[in-house]
Amino acid sequence: MKDNRRKHSPSFKAKVAMEALKGDETIAQLASRFEVHPNQVSTWKKALAEGAADVFGDGKKRKKADDGLVAQLYQQIGQLKVERDFLEGTLGR
Repeated sequence: MKDNRRKHSPSFKAKVAMEALKGDETIAQLASRFEVHPNQVSTWKKALAEGAADVFGDGKKRKKADDGLVAQLYQQIGQLKVERDFLEGTLGR
């Protein structure tokens, strides 16, 4: 079986989704023109429509998620430093 999966860039997905939101052409016509499956066009269109409000949002949700990730990463860094120091002491370096 051939592995013919393609990875599309975010800009390509946005272009296809914007065309779908315009409604000038049907999903089938867009899929044919951009050489993708019609279900994929519908998925990208739905994702764009649902995520459009985030473009104009204040970013507080993203900021909180980023803060949590940063705190988790600092915790991991601290744990790794402690483990490294312990191993250095044990090995006598």
